[in-house]
Amino acid sequence: MVSIIIPTLNEEQALPRTLRMLRGLWPAPVEIIVADGGSTDQTVAIVQSWQTELPLLRLIECAQQGRAYQMNQGAQAAQGSILCFLHADTLLPDDALAVIERTLHNSSVAAGGFISLMRGDTQTRWLTSFHNYIKSYYAPLLFRPYLFVAKGARLLFGDQVIFCRREQFMRCGGYRDDLPIMEEADLLLRLVQFGRIRQVNRVVESSDRRVAKWGFWRANAIFLTIGFLWGVGFSPERLKRLYEDIR
Repeated sequence: MVSIIIPTLNEEQALPRTLRMLRGLWPAPVEIIVADGGSTDQTVAIVQSWQTELPLLRLIECAQQGRAYQMNQGAQAAQGSILCFLHADTLLPDDALAVIERTLHNSSVAAGGFISLMRGDTQTRWLTSFHNYIKSYYAPLLFRPYLFVAKGARLLFGDQVIFCRREQFMRCGGYRDDLPIMEEADLLLRLVQFGRIRQVNRVVESSDRRVAKWGFWRANAIFLTIGFLWGVGFSPERLKRLYEDIR
């Protein structure tokens, strides 16, 4: 039932580990779609080399860069009734798809995501992970209180592995191709018309590469600033200047 969609751009370091993890999922997905935005490293070659070992793996070479655009291209090509948007540096538990299917079996739930635990080679970012967890609740409570209380809105981010029904994703217009950041928040505020947004009480592991490069204080200040400024109406184009791509 589940199509996994991975947007990539120069992810040669993170992608092999993620593909090894995906090989162990049970139940297995309908397909794994890598939507590449024009990588100049070995990302495409890595995907092609894995297609024999992982027959469900498909590669889409997108006409332009942009995570929202790439995920939309993957969704358009997907065959599954459920879409799961996975970052190339995020690892799922082996029963993740069963968790997703159980969650969406409840018709009052429109979409969901997991609790993201941020880890690196030498440490786990407990405080940053905890803040990201509670931010899923306090951000919509502060900035969209009606949707939070009456509709069950939650603010989830890409490293929490967003999932939803394909039919409802298409009905609400999918991701906005022109958004360079906060595309997940924008999508969820439109998906909430179909039901609650659920943060599932299970953990996925995400890379700490931004915190490792920026440092704890700077990274968390940037995360907090972007969330606050988005909540009060700053344009995503301006916010993107604070959030450089790191591989």
